[in-house]
Amino acid sequence: MRGHDAIQNSWFSYVSLEDRIPKQHPLRRLRLLVDGVLASMDAIFAERYSHTGRPSIAPEKLLRALLLQVLYTVRSERQLMEQLDYNLLFRWFVGLGVDDAVWERSVFSANRERLLSETLSREFFTRVLAIAEWQNLVSDEHFSVDGSLIEAWASHKSFIKKDGSGPDKPAGRNPDVDFSGEKRSNATHQSTTDPEARLYKKGEYTESKLRYITHTLSENRNGLIVDVETTPATGTAEIEAAHKMIKRRVPQGGSVGADKGYDQTGFVNGLSERGVKAHVARNKTGSAIDGRTARGKGYAQSLKRRKIVEEAFGWIKTVGGLRKTRHIGLAKVAGQALFCFAAYNLTRLLNLLVFTPKPAWA
Repeated sequence: MRGHDAIQNSWFSYVSLEDRIPKQHPLRRLRLLVDGVLASMDAIFAERYSHTGRPSIAPEKLLRALLLQVLYTVRSERQLMEQLDYNLLFRWFVGLGVDDAVWERSVFSANRERLLSETLSREFFTRVLAIAEWQNLVSDEHFSVDGSLIEAWASHKSFIKKDGSGPDKPAGRNPDVDFSGEKRSNATHQSTTDPEARLYKKGEYTESKLRYITHTLSENRNGLIVDVETTPATGTAEIEAAHKMIKRRVPQGGSVGADKGYDQTGFVNGLSERGVKAHVARNKTGSAIDGRTARGKGYAQSLKRRKIVEEAFGWIKTVGGLRKTRHIGLAKVAGQALFCFAAYNLTRLLNLLVFTPKPAWA
């Protein structure tokens, strides 16, 4: 018998939000980890807020919402607020009740601007990593380093001469601009949208864009990211950032794998001075890696495992939405990168950690 398409709006619901979420949903396990991290940051949150005045968005709810934006590739905060309004899973994860009002997009953005900085993102990143270290999932000897380009939130049309000698900026939205015959470089030009972004390209036959570079240091046991550094896009940024991260994280006697871009005498000698083995892929000619190192079993293993760092970059660009940043300025881009890699580590931990099922009587 065919059912009737009867639509009747109900005023009340007798099913709790908790019962709506499947018992085996991965966000249940993820929230256990996230709530533990946020609870450990309570003192840090307290320092950033006044004890008087009107209550703002709870920082724990705000960070959970931003984490959902990364995990579910929500492209804007306006769309995130829309999802929070009708998506019961999102409401449950953030900590909103079924009848709770969702924040205005502008209010959410203002609170995010005040709260989410590079310093706080690094704190969140460090505490997520501490869970992996506590469970002995992080290698303390063997690492890999790499860097990747992040497109800035600025267009070529905003890249004009610093001295103002060029033509006036065309009026209107997305006007036609002709750059033919004009030599443009970071020495003479600057973006009016994001002055800290630099025109840069890696390959000889690739296009130049306004970009930043995000660098990561990963451990070779499970591919977790242990350090992140974001810099302006320059030709020396990868080597400088690598030295900075290695100094912070890699002990003497450890090893660092890298691609051929790091096969430079200064980089290899710098690691040797610190007592760190440079397991860098060799260039065909003029390599800084000697033949004895290249014949070692550890060297071959490092080159094999170093490719796992590419998975993290692929994830943050396709899932995390960091192929092109949504923020302006180096400090904000650095904070976004740290938060995205913290989210990546959380997803890895879901597969690496063993969760004890809750007893039926509990």
